[in-house]
Amino acid sequence: MRTFRRTIFAFALGAIPVAGPGFGFDGAPVNPQDTALPIVSPQPGTAALKRAATPIAPAALPNSNTTVMSLAEAGHPVAQWKLGKMYAEGDGVAQDDVRAFEYFSRIANAHAEDSPSAPQASIVANAFVALGRYYLSGIPNSKIKADTERAREMFSYAASYFGNADAQYDLARLYLKTPDASRDDFRYGARWLGLAAQKGQHQAQALLGQMLFNGDRLPPQRARGLMWLTLARDSATPDESWIRESYNRAVAKASEDDKTMALQMLEHWVQGRRD
Repeated sequence: MRTFRRTIFAFALGAIPVAGPGFGFDGAPVNPQDTALPIVSPQPGTAALKRAATPIAPAALPNSNTTVMSLAEAGHPVAQWKLGKMYAEGDGVAQDDVRAFEYFSRIANAHAEDSPSAPQASIVANAFVALGRYYLSGIPNSKIKADTERAREMFSYAASYFGNADAQYDLARLYLKTPDASRDDFRYGARWLGLAAQKGQHQAQALLGQMLFNGDRLPPQRARGLMWLTLARDSATPDESWIRESYNRAVAKASEDDKTMALQMLEHWVQGRRD
């Protein structure tokens, strides 16, 4: 396990400062004063969680809400993640974003320093992503207010340390959609977008495909853009009509040469994923 030397600030819900790591956009350690990672601690009076709790595979979790809650209180990150998702989605419990935020925060506070190869690493990274998304919009009638910088820090941590593709995509969007984005902002955003797309994050593939096909702040590469849009279309969920619409517009504008080259690139990319 790595040694970390960065201050992590805890906010809201009875927050206290704890220690944690810092990473630059390329994954290299940065000065502790350059970046702060806000993590929210459990509510006042909640017993400290034991980081040594034995991980539980998601499939092994019981269906009983009472049992899951008991495991979550005992510090099991998978149980905490399941409860957080249940409260976020109103699945079997009354929908409550503040409770969801708390459970995701417990995971982040207790496991921020876990190895990226640990069994629960993907859950920890997803908890950081969930917290970042809450910080983007805030939670109405609560102490959790919209804070883009805190969201950026959450995404940056999950993207840099855990290599989480969703975090890389969310981080890319923050950099690319900043109204007064600088050249460096765009460079960081494009880099994170490319990393997420290469890992198969279909939303990143769609956005990158749009930018490449249209030459949006990137040198136009219509065939490569169509390749990414094709991959994204195949993975899009029913409610992601923007991806299918982007693909359809690109196909309508693409030349036969563009389509032929995109197909060749697609076959090469899929083969590379199999190797």
